[in-house]
Amino acid sequence: MPTKKLDRIDRRILEEIQADGGISNLELAERIGLSPSPCSRRVKQLQDSGIISRQVTLLDQQALGLPIAIYVHVCLDNQSPERLENFDDVVGSYPEVVECALVTGSDADYLLKVLMPDMAYYQNFLLNKLNKIEGVRSIKTSFVLRQVVQRTELPLTHIR
Repeated sequence: MPTKKLDRIDRRILEEIQADGGISNLELAERIGLSPSPCSRRVKQLQDSGIISRQVTLLDQQALGLPIAIYVHVCLDNQSPERLENFDDVVGSYPEVVECALVTGSDADYLLKVLMPDMAYYQNFLLNKLNKIEGVRSIKTSFVLRQVVQRTELPLTHIR
C-alpha cells in the first residue's frame, strides 16, 4: 500500500500520465480539472513519495526489428544466496532481457522475457550467454505466438 494517501485527483493524474508520459502539465491540468500550479504540485508530491518512480518512452519492438518474444524458464542447481545474486547480476546486464523474475510454483527458478531479432540471435544468446551463467541447470523456452494483452499501465481501480 502506498505511503501517501491517494485521492480521486491523484488517481486521475496517475491514469493520465500512465497513458501519456509526455503530456504537458497544462494539458494534464485541463484533463483532470485543476489549474496548472496545483496540478504540478501534485505531480511533484507523487514523484517525491516514490509513487511515480520514473518516466520512460515506450518503443515499438516490431519497428525496431525485434519481432520474437520468448519466455525463458531457468532452473538453477541450487538457490543459495550467492547463486541467486550471481544470476541476478549477470542476467541483469543483458539488454535482451526485458523482464526477469524469481518465481515459485513451477519447475523454474526464474522466468525471463527476452526480445530477439531472429532465431540465430536467440541461439547465440542461449548458448553463449544463458548457458554459461554459473549454476544454470536447465533452460526451457516458450515462444510467443501472439501477444494478447500487453500493458505498461498499472491497475488503479483499487484506489478509491
